[in-house]
Amino acid sequence: MKKLLSIYRMILLAIRGSEQDFTKLPIKTGIFLLAIPMILEMVMESLFAVVDIFFVGKLGEHAVATVGLTEAVLTLIYSLGVGISMAGTALVARRFGEKKFKQAGTLAFQLLLVGILVSLALGIAGFLYAGKILQLMGAEMEVLETGTSYTKVIFAGNTAVMLLFLINGVFRGAGSAHLAMRALWISNGLNIFLDPLLIFGLGPLEGLGLTGAAWATTIGRSLGVVYQLYHLFNGKHRLVIRADNLMVRWETLKKIIQISLGGMGQFLVDSAAWIVLTRIASEFGSAAVAGYTIAFRILLFSLMPAWGLSAAAATLVGQNLGAGKAFRAEIATYLTARYNFIFLASVTLFYLLFADYLAGIFSQDAAVRSIAAVGLKVTVLGYVFYAVGMVMVQAFNGAGDTKTPAYINVGVFWLLEIPLAYYLAIVLDLNTMGIFITIAFCHSLHAMIALWFFRKGYWKFVKT
Repeated sequence: MKKLLSIYRMILLAIRGSEQDFTKLPIKTGIFLLAIPMILEMVMESLFAVVDIFFVGKLGEHAVATVGLTEAVLTLIYSLGVGISMAGTALVARRFGEKKFKQAGTLAFQLLLVGILVSLALGIAGFLYAGKILQLMGAEMEVLETGTSYTKVIFAGNTAVMLLFLINGVFRGAGSAHLAMRALWISNGLNIFLDPLLIFGLGPLEGLGLTGAAWATTIGRSLGVVYQLYHLFNGKHRLVIRADNLMVRWETLKKIIQISLGGMGQFLVDSAAWIVLTRIASEFGSAAVAGYTIAFRILLFSLMPAWGLSAAAATLVGQNLGAGKAFRAEIATYLTARYNFIFLASVTLFYLLFADYLAGIFSQDAAVRSIAAVGLKVTVLGYVFYAVGMVMVQAFNGAGDTKTPAYINVGVFWLLEIPLAYYLAIVLDLNTMGIFITIAFCHSLHAMIALWFFRKGYWKFVKT
């Protein structure tokens, strides 16, 4: 009873949030205090993804295909945001480990500058060429007719999405995972509330259809960013942007770009591979793309919390390296990997048992439902390996070594995954089954390679 009460108190402390020194706390306590809000943050992100596709699914397979094709391209933009966010986590965590809090504030401002400029440029381009982007992705005529306005709104609002990623990375680096959690709960909670209202309407208010889903996302994420900026500037936390931080620091920008390039490279490679796989799926029609999209929206529901847990390793590695405690950083990574392995092993069993039922919730179309169910059953076969791999990658990123995971991604996702998916799906005529097999195999291989490089220990000597 005492142990359960102690766990309950720890959960409350983690959710409520308090500024801790993660270079001195017991490692298991540190993982717990960081992981709980990060997991809850990602649970909301994954819940939104599932709820969103649930409502969009009621508009038909062409609407779902539009979301899938648009998201495949948007992952390129999000990759830039995530890459800059990685730099934010690594650099701020290192400064916090060194107890250089003023420098952390300066870093946060430079990160904001980079994120705003990059997202505005890409957002304008995406808005102007939305229709052509869908065409390039192999969209059918019905998708182009109904989905172009959705894609335009999503691209126009991408600054909010990028800043949400970026600032949450800064919060995590500072150990303020509770602020990142609250920002995402605000944005995605509003998102979920607005989705049915803006898609289907209410009473005399006419719904906007698929475009309403885009507006719900944009409005929700924008309010989340407002919450983040308030806490960055209000002076109530150790991480704060003050007047003397509001200047361009060219050396700091150079360091941010150096680390961001590796982070961007990781996700650009991964995202480009994702786009190609989606493009291959589109060869088999809108039903294939819809089933493919539903399967991975459901999978995100479990992967997001796993990413939340593994993200604890990034903060612990960064802060402990900053404090000169490399061995402590390594132990924290292995412990986090163990917990993630247990979680995703349980999820694997669940999906194998209930994949058909879950797919049926999101589509009444027999073909779409069948593809989604098969995708779930096949892809989760690599989950137990992926559980370890994602923690290793987060540890590299927390250390500021974003290049090693980028190189691994190139080797596995470009040189192996893309040609293997094409060969199995097109040449051997396995259709989407070939894509799902490829994803399970390649992500498992990726995890083992990442673990091998982590054990080499070069990440301990990266300077940031």
